Amino acid sequence: MPPAVIDSCTRTAATGKDIDVRGAAVALFVSLLRGANPVVIKPQPLSGARTYNRAMPSQPSKTLETVPNPHPDRDYEVSMTAPEFTCLCPLTGQPDFATIRIRYVPDGRLVELKSLKLYLWSYRQEGAFHEDVTNRILNDFVAAAGPRWVEVVADFAVRGGIKTDVRATYGKRPEI
Repeated sequence: MPPAVIDSCTRTAATGKDIDVRGAAVALFVSLLRGANPVVIKPQPLSGARTYNRAMPSQPSKTLETVPNPHPDRDYEVSMTAPEFTCLCPLTGQPDFATIRIRYVPDGRLVELKSLKLYLWSYRQEGAFHEDVTNRILNDFVAAAGPRWVEVVADFAVRGGIKTDVRATYGKRPEI
């Protein structure tokens, strides 16, 4: 008996019917019990599946990427929240946890979100005082995107019985 061939993850050559993966596993097991030869699987890409940009790294980066603002003639506010920011205390080496909130009114460029995530991730193994890291994020954001106005708020979790919130701004906030 020739081996059963599964053309994709959801269609069997033997029956030509669509089945779910669990159903495929059951069908394979039953066919093996009945004496069929082992199954040969031919992996195929799913139709209509989107591919992702493999050029973007999935590791920390100190680079903030920008893209053109499609509406540079209009004042509007963009708000981003990163609730899992971490850095290290420069004195003890213990981790500090914070929520970073960035609000800005873009000019000609927008900050690309994945690059922001990787940028914030780059502080994970770096020692930094709360006030310093907040102002460094602001400075790098301004250097990359050149917004009309930006505010960075770092809301650090309690450590040693003290909670720290640091707010740094650049520019004059326009009326929106």
